[in-house]
Amino acid sequence: MTLFKDKVIWITGASSGIGEALAIALAQQGARLILSARREDELKRVGIATSLPELDLMVLAFDLNDTSTASGLTAQVMNKFGRIDILINNGGMSQRSEATDTSENIDRQLMEVNYFSAVNLSRAVLPYMKRQKSGQIVVISSIAGKFGFYLRSSYSAAKHALHGYFESLRLETEKLGIRILIVCPGKIKTPISLNAVTSDGSKHNSIDQSHLHAMSAADCANRIITGLWSNKEELFIGGKEILLVKIKRFFPSLFRKLLRKQSPY
Repeated sequence: MTLFKDKVIWITGASSGIGEALAIALAQQGARLILSARREDELKRVGIATSLPELDLMVLAFDLNDTSTASGLTAQVMNKFGRIDILINNGGMSQRSEATDTSENIDRQLMEVNYFSAVNLSRAVLPYMKRQKSGQIVVISSIAGKFGFYLRSSYSAAKHALHGYFESLRLETEKLGIRILIVCPGKIKTPISLNAVTSDGSKHNSIDQSHLHAMSAADCANRIITGLWSNKEELFIGGKEILLVKIKRFFPSLFRKLLRKQSPY
């Protein structure tokens, strides 16, 4: 299948998890890729796994804690490929700490990585998409962007903010041929809980039990790709936990009872 043949696709958080799975799957469908994350060595590993030639692959390492150079990074992509068809804002970090124990610095870091990085990169890419009169922006949110949960206060806040910003941006840019997809994964088998930040800024260093037997990152990536191809605006991916979104809407009292019975891990 070559659904995305010659499409230039920029993926953040491409060094592991959903980002890595997206890179491999999109490469198989003929895409040309820009892979971004902090760890250049891991990005190179993923790049090799895609089997793409150098002409169709760019490794662009940077830290989502600081996207002040987003315009310069975008210029590097444009210098190599001449266009950007799809930006996938996948990179992020989760949280495993109670709100009252979490410092303001950690709160701000979670907002910077999960919200402002997506906003800044999208803002840098949009002028080129407007010029092309086409483009897609994908935002990897979470079901935590639809309701709060134990030990996820600022993470959930950042994901909620993504919905407000990108739903507004969709209305402003769809007339220009630009489409926006917001993806809300539930429990997916990735290192996200392992790398989650705790109240003092250290890593959680433990994989949540609920993630051990969850949907694979490869299955999640394939569903995202199908959503992209189908021009979906919002996509929920996961197991039975994603039903909570509908239960909250139609049966709020039941939702509150069920939510309180869930394990934070």
